[in-house]
Amino acid sequence: MSYYFARKITGSFDDVTERITASLKAEGFGVLTNIDIAQTLKTKIGVDFQSYRILGACNPPLAHKALTAEDKIGVMLPCNVIVQDVGGGAIEIAAINPSAAMGAINNPALTAIASDVASKLQKAISAA
Repeated sequence: MSYYFARKITGSFDDVTERITASLKAEGFGVLTNIDIAQTLKTKIGVDFQSYRILGACNPPLAHKALTAEDKIGVMLPCNVIVQDVGGGAIEIAAINPSAAMGAINNPALTAIASDVASKLQKAISAA
């Protein structure tokens, strides 16, 4: 089982970022953080990097269920979704696979929640 889901699509970086944000919203996720990695690396250490964003996505009802089932699960929240320019006119969207990430935690209730989150993230990526 891979630790992420990914899809490459054609489009501008900004357009794809907007599309995945809208797709996440349609699946009940809000984007809590939007980190511009390229700008951060340029500002902090003076290096150029491809367009790369990390979106911190949260589905509040599912996050609440997860936190109720396992109070330390907050160390793994929110779900990270990346958008990166991989060249050749392709933009890649990738998201953590919560089912793989939760494999280290022995909690059956959390396994079911992670499966639900994984399904919603996959739908969002497919729809973007």
